[in-house]
Amino acid sequence: MIAPASGTVEGAHAFVVHVPVDARGLALSILAAVAVVFALDWMQTFFVPLLLGIFLTYTLNPFVILLERIKVPRLLGTSMVIVVFVCAFALGVYALRGQMQTIFLQLPQAASKLSASLVNIRDDPGGSLQKVQTAVGEMEQAGSQITGVPPVHKQRVTHIVIDKPGFKLGDVMWAGSVSALGFISQATMVVFLAFFLLASGDTFKRKLLRLTGPSLSRKKITINILSDINNSIQKYMFMLLVTNVLLGLLSWIAFRWTGLDNAGGWAVTAGLLHTIPYIGPMFTAVATGMVAYLQFDSWSMGLLVAGTSLAIATFIGTFVTTWVTGRIAKMNAAAVFISLLFWAWLWGIWGMLLGIPIIVIIKVISQHVEQLQPVAEVLGE
Repeated sequence: MIAPASGTVEGAHAFVVHVPVDARGLALSILAAVAVVFALDWMQTFFVPLLLGIFLTYTLNPFVILLERIKVPRLLGTSMVIVVFVCAFALGVYALRGQMQTIFLQLPQAASKLSASLVNIRDDPGGSLQKVQTAVGEMEQAGSQITGVPPVHKQRVTHIVIDKPGFKLGDVMWAGSVSALGFISQATMVVFLAFFLLASGDTFKRKLLRLTGPSLSRKKITINILSDINNSIQKYMFMLLVTNVLLGLLSWIAFRWTGLDNAGGWAVTAGLLHTIPYIGPMFTAVATGMVAYLQFDSWSMGLLVAGTSLAIATFIGTFVTTWVTGRIAKMNAAAVFISLLFWAWLWGIWGMLLGIPIIVIIKVISQHVEQLQPVAEVLGE
């Protein structure tokens, strides 16, 4: 209801808009959203492997369909694709195991050398930082002489040292073995889930159509949603594969050009970490910069390698990944970034890795459901 406001300036008309608010419905919606977030956090160990298996299925499904077109049975084609995928991954890990071990050993050494170098710069009497501190002290003394107020001296601070338990190699090995076994078990679950989903074909799609009821309009909406999700996710995963391979190739060329040791291992690491938006490329740049400083004992080479890695990741992420993702999903970049922050807060690294495919699915569903049109409008361009 719209009513004129009192006390307005002569010749001007002001109106007050009364918008009805369903307080009870709003409260229930907020409680439902909090409950969903709590459930997603509590069931993270279930949802993360489930989503990884589903997205792996979308990635490998085109190869299974290609084998079906040449008259290969789906079960046999699925088995062949899964075996090739697992073997390729295992061979890649085995071929790069030496370089990966060297990388893991170099990182602590590089961090120690870098921290020692920073301490030397801070404590150097002729260094810039020490000169700035001396100049500040002289300015304080000069100011106290002019104003007659003595400078404030810092009181001595009593430091309390807490003895930590000693290092035990057995505890570290046990913790590492437990985490490794957990990773292997999770990876095995993901592979088996992808195998069963690929082997089932359109079984789940037919079941969802039956659950929608006899209405033809609902069946049509369900088919459109599943088709759009299938196309969007497959295109996104294929784009992710191509861009990461391209980034790994360019990183390998750049690392070989700068003379960095274990260029192949660092290129593979850069390609894998690029799947994690923002954090992955930054970690790669920092790690390669520290290792380059350890190898060449030069700040300029460390900054060159780190800057080159960051420049390649920025080029691929900004001009290739962002453009292709926008063409595939037609999403608002700001809304996508906020959504990534939410999933990173909820699931950490896994949330950043799975955030964009989840957002794509939410946008596709929102476009076809009338009640969720505001969500599609917010996520859209």
